[in-house]
Amino acid sequence: MRIGFILNPIAGMGGRVGLKGTDNKVEEARALGAEPRAPDRAERALDALAERLPDAELLTWGEPMGASIVREAGYDPEILGEPDREETASDDTIAAVAAFREAPVDLVLFVGGDGTAADVAEALEGSEIPMLGIPAGVKVFSSVFAVSPEEAAHAAASFERTERREVMDIDEDEYREGEVHPELRAVARVPVAESLQSSKQLGGGTVEALAEGVADDIRAAPEKTYVLGPGSTVGAVKAELDFEGSPIGVDVWRDGEVLVKDAAEQEILDALGEENVIIVSPIGGQGFIFGRGNPQLSPDVIRQCSVEIVASRSKLDTVNVLRADTDDTAVDEELHGWWKVRVGKFETRMMKLV
Repeated sequence: MRIGFILNPIAGMGGRVGLKGTDNKVEEARALGAEPRAPDRAERALDALAERLPDAELLTWGEPMGASIVREAGYDPEILGEPDREETASDDTIAAVAAFREAPVDLVLFVGGDGTAADVAEALEGSEIPMLGIPAGVKVFSSVFAVSPEEAAHAAASFERTERREVMDIDEDEYREGEVHPELRAVARVPVAESLQSSKQLGGGTVEALAEGVADDIRAAPEKTYVLGPGSTVGAVKAELDFEGSPIGVDVWRDGEVLVKDAAEQEILDALGEENVIIVSPIGGQGFIFGRGNPQLSPDVIRQCSVEIVASRSKLDTVNVLRADTDDTAVDEELHGWWKVRVGKFETRMMKLV
């Protein structure tokens, strides 16, 4: 078995000195007396791996990103490169994982937190190579981590199949201010193991909480024209705005007033202002946000609006990807890519529109 091993040497340093993370805080953490945490956790994992899988072939990166720790565990690693700078950064992680991918390896085993996980997932996007995290960060929201270094070794040595799991991350500056808004950064292939942690889900996440949050934002922006699509999820937003909308139609709202109810395409176009926002919810099980059930939201309407997608978590569980079929291939292509889908009062999840 070929394993690519990578260590983020500064992961978790800010935790014990009260910084709640290490992003952009390395020097401050050191000034406060912080000691590296990740290398010790890497040693624990590799010692356990050597007991279970002594004949594994390990590929790694130069110091301080893994070489010496792999050797100390008894392996003779293949070193594929080294960091470009003394203070490692996300670019170094991405470069190392890209080299593992090219080698190739059977698994990328990494030590770090959610930021490291996001970097690894980015470098592996489109690949079938699984990743597995040894938790070392202050915040570990993602479900790609084992519950401990030893359990990571056990999973790495024994897995037979993989599954897709979430890579989550938060803004550490907001976190330090007491605001915790985890967002999905990627969906990655991970070994199936009982010892993997679940993704942390914070906040209510109910349709009611979602509707309250969206309605609050709408009220706070009286200058914008909102084009509210059909369906029960957006219907809950309309109810929160204190009007009975068209359940299978499109309603237009601005500054506390319903401008058009159950509007046709031209009525929507006539009601648009300088700033316009379409709020839509995907069809459960299908993922269409445009082109199914809302033809009033035509390419001409879409071109004049920004788009906000809302959905309950349970609905997104039935949807692998988002889709658009507007009868205008240029508009469809412009919509392709990753979107933030609002799933709660504050929470979002990343979904790809294909």
